[in-house]
Amino acid sequence: MKRVLPILLLVFSILILDVANAQNLKLPQPSSTQTITQDFGLGTIKITYSRPNVKGRQIFGGLVPYGQVWRTGANSATVISFSEDVEIEGHNVPAGDYALFTIPKENEWMVILNKDTKQWGAYTHKESDDVLRFTAKPVKLSDKVETFSIQLENVYPTTAQLKLAWDRTAVSLNLKADVDTKAMASINEAMKGEKKPYMQAAQYYYDNNKDLKKALEWINAAEAAEPKAPWVKYWKARIQLKGGDKNGAARTAEAGIAAAKTINNEEYVRLNSQVLGDAKK
Repeated sequence: MKRVLPILLLVFSILILDVANAQNLKLPQPSSTQTITQDFGLGTIKITYSRPNVKGRQIFGGLVPYGQVWRTGANSATVISFSEDVEIEGHNVPAGDYALFTIPKENEWMVILNKDTKQWGAYTHKESDDVLRFTAKPVKLSDKVETFSIQLENVYPTTAQLKLAWDRTAVSLNLKADVDTKAMASINEAMKGEKKPYMQAAQYYYDNNKDLKKALEWINAAEAAEPKAPWVKYWKARIQLKGGDKNGAARTAEAGIAAAKTINNEEYVRLNSQVLGDAKK
């Protein structure tokens, strides 16, 4: 009995160790998880999803049946989060977290935003929890996408495209952010402060086709504060040129080149030279 007890204890210890090892088991996931975060408008978009591979299978109309709700990925439902209100294909979407589902068909997809983000797959999807449904047209790809992909493409301050792609099928959704109202309010409020953002405000007016006379007034104020800054002269020259003052733009760009050479800044030598060339056309 005395000899049996140590053996039993050893066996028991080995079993416990095996269980512990099993609990700490680490293996690669068949469908890897990806999280992407993209600045958009004055906020961010965050997407977390799992990425299955084709592996030689028929995907749409096969592994993913036509006419059925798909989790739009693998494992848990895909989650898309907006920190600010956006538009998707012209539909208003309040800031928040949403599960992204789709119903693929050969010539049309139904895109669904659902308020229940804690779902595994689409098995417990409830249509009553859908916040938004709209249709989108799929396109055929010439090159196969082996790993399911969700990407944000053609990202501009107020527009972007959300692209879903797998196998030889892709769907692109147009996004829009209402930046101007908030940006203008922010500029107006900032101009009340002691340190006024003259250059940034002038840039915004230039980029968004606002009052160029006001933009020139602000960039002149920025130049007065930094008379030897080639980047200020570069933006002033651009504003002058856009406003039709080619001679003024040329003089400012020449001064910008000289200022940039003084501090050995090749970038603003090049940028001011480009404006100078445009002003002389």
